[in-house]
Amino acid sequence: MAGFMSQVMGGEISFDPSRIVLTAGATPAIEILCFCLADPGDAFLVPTPYYPGFDRDMTWRTGVELIPVHCHSANNFILSIAALQQAFNQARKRGQRVQGILISNPSNPVGNLLPQKTLHDILDFARKKNIHIISDEIFAGSIHGNEEFFSLAKILDAENFDKSRAHILYGLSKDLSLAGFRVGVIYSYNDDVLAAAKKLTRFSSVSAPTQRLLISLLSDTSFIGRYLETNRKRIRKMYDIFVSGLKEIGVKYVDSSGGLYCWVDMSGLMHSHNVKEELELWDKLLNVAKVNATPGSACHSIEPGWFRCCFTTLSEGNIRIAIERIRKVAEMRKSSR
Repeated sequence: MAGFMSQVMGGEISFDPSRIVLTAGATPAIEILCFCLADPGDAFLVPTPYYPGFDRDMTWRTGVELIPVHCHSANNFILSIAALQQAFNQARKRGQRVQGILISNPSNPVGNLLPQKTLHDILDFARKKNIHIISDEIFAGSIHGNEEFFSLAKILDAENFDKSRAHILYGLSKDLSLAGFRVGVIYSYNDDVLAAAKKLTRFSSVSAPTQRLLISLLSDTSFIGRYLETNRKRIRKMYDIFVSGLKEIGVKYVDSSGGLYCWVDMSGLMHSHNVKEELELWDKLLNVAKVNATPGSACHSIEPGWFRCCFTTLSEGNIRIAIERIRKVAEMRKSSR
């Protein structure tokens, strides 16, 4: 797994196998980190929009709370330190203890990559506040654009930061399309966290047959290299087809470089800009057009009208069908004004 992760990151980073804890999927990986880093009632700062599953995976059994840190379309939904500071201060005023920051890089649902400077600033912020950083990098091998990806591991290797507060999440469900295999990774620079995580993973271990299969698969570095390259090219091709269709029907989106989805601005199809109207549009997309997209409010987006559209499960022909169905909803919404 350490070798595979290094290969995914372009061979620029060397991962230490002794700092890896394997879990039955990324869901228990992030839950275990919450158990290790926080007590019930403690909080994590999470930039929005964020993957809706975090609300479930991080809180249900741990008692941890998530504090949304709102990012805006004007800045391409990139996290600002000013927004982090504001959320941190407000939590302190409410009497909440903030134990860490969770970032997704590449972002889910936006698909953008965190700039190197932003990662530096987040690490510096965490040092000043004496809190931890969890970097969810589960889409690191699904980058299809021209932006350069900076893993938190790469930043830590190159700079003199306190590594003990840094933890990376990874898994095989996205980059290798092996969601059913249930394989997640905690990579931590903190010996105490590793010791505790190894005990907790007893309840979510990777099955022996899965381990045997993956040892054979991941050891074939030549195949893995070809697979990753082919996968990235196919994702980019599907992305280009999808956004080309959006342009044709006059729907805006965020230019993205990573992930299996596109962050689409359908606010122009809404009669008023509020969550109720967004969910009404979502209902029309789902039940009239038969297109299932995730509404931005489920991702804690502060701007109504954004939707996450996953395009990688579709064939080229079906992408065009989906665009045509969205077009019909758009025309119906515009004519009803």
